[in-house]
Amino acid sequence: MRIIGGQYKGRSIKTCEGPGYRPATSKVRESIFSMLMARGVDFSEARVVDMFAGSGSLGIECLSRGAPEAWFIEKSNKASALIRKNMAELGIEKSRVRVVSKDLFNVLSKRPDKPFDLVFIDPPYGKDLFVPALEKALKKGWIADGALLLAEVETSVEAPTEGLIGEMELLTDREYGQTRILLWRK
Repeated sequence: MRIIGGQYKGRSIKTCEGPGYRPATSKVRESIFSMLMARGVDFSEARVVDMFAGSGSLGIECLSRGAPEAWFIEKSNKASALIRKNMAELGIEKSRVRVVSKDLFNVLSKRPDKPFDLVFIDPPYGKDLFVPALEKALKKGWIADGALLLAEVETSVEAPTEGLIGEMELLTDREYGQTRILLWRK
């Protein structure tokens, strides 16, 4: 997979293979970053978290565009090791990256030192993890006021509107094949 923008544009990163892994295609990533830039995201000031990180491609794209810090939360040790290896091969400073090899829900049960400005949630398909992860992230203060949250889910998942999610404004709901992209602002 190639990075599509920023300092590392054109460089390759390795991705995980196996059940549950489906890295975002170039078309979907281009659409995602086009949406974010159209909404004025200044990557040089964005603190980023990539939840259910998998290959970490979304967080890596943000680092390539100048994000000062990105967290990758991925419970698979194999995938977490691959994220670390990609960072080393790209030459990204360790001080800009935090890879957390734990179950997302355990990580979200504690408040972060500081909330995040850009949040990606890309749960495995068919597991109904999106809404519980989003609600826990909101409840525990992971999402800063004014932050953008982008979810990559299967097309059968509807944009939730109730509970804590009601404090977020849905900006975009688009489908790309079997993938639905939902973008909110808190």
